[in-house]
Amino acid sequence: MLIPALDLIDGNVVRLLKGDFNQQTTYNSNPVAVALQYRDEGAEFLHLVDLDGARDTSKRQLNLLTEIVTVTGLPIQTGGGIRSRDDVANLLAAGVQRAVIGSKAVTAVDEVLGWLDEFGPEAIVLALDINIDQQGNRWLATHGWQSTSEVRLEDVLDRYQVRGLKHVLCTDISRDGTLAGSNVELYRDLKRAYPSIIWQASGGVASLAELETLKSANCDSVILGKSLLTGQFTLPEALTCWQNA
Repeated sequence: MLIPALDLIDGNVVRLLKGDFNQQTTYNSNPVAVALQYRDEGAEFLHLVDLDGARDTSKRQLNLLTEIVTVTGLPIQTGGGIRSRDDVANLLAAGVQRAVIGSKAVTAVDEVLGWLDEFGPEAIVLALDINIDQQGNRWLATHGWQSTSEVRLEDVLDRYQVRGLKHVLCTDISRDGTLAGSNVELYRDLKRAYPSIIWQASGGVASLAELETLKSANCDSVILGKSLLTGQFTLPEALTCWQNA
């Protein structure tokens, strides 16, 4: 599945370069219209990132998220500053299908495992963002990528998988927002090692050829952000490519 993404700050569609709030580009002031466009072009699912909520949970754009859910009628997953059980419950009550858990999934594993048990594996996506060192170790980043933990991706995955984890969005930080190409080998390796997990590739997709390669690597889904906003290709072109790959 191809999943268009909208990153939201103060009601605008934006993109950050490698998660840096100081390197922000604003693309559209009407995210509802963009979401509707993606729906009308064939999107079956949307990925929303509330960057205001990520910085300050008191500024979560819940009304905007609810409006996008209601107006588009599409299933939606959303993340950004989800730090409590009530955050998850409130998003699900607003009609969001899946809550995307980032830093908390790394820093408070036992607590998030409780959410997984309570809400079920279809309601939770782990957003595991990684920095890959020269030895190939995949270190998890937290707090909007401003910190790198001393925890490896595989160590966290192993704990969640035995409790029924189903959805993981994995981002190679070095590729995000760069249009430098997706880390296909990463997703190939992860799908091979954890075949029961539904993997969402994120970061760097810049061409239709990459979509073909990701599908051939058995990646389940691809998040499309900057590539659509900058016109690298259209969503209908991408969907046709994905279906025919």
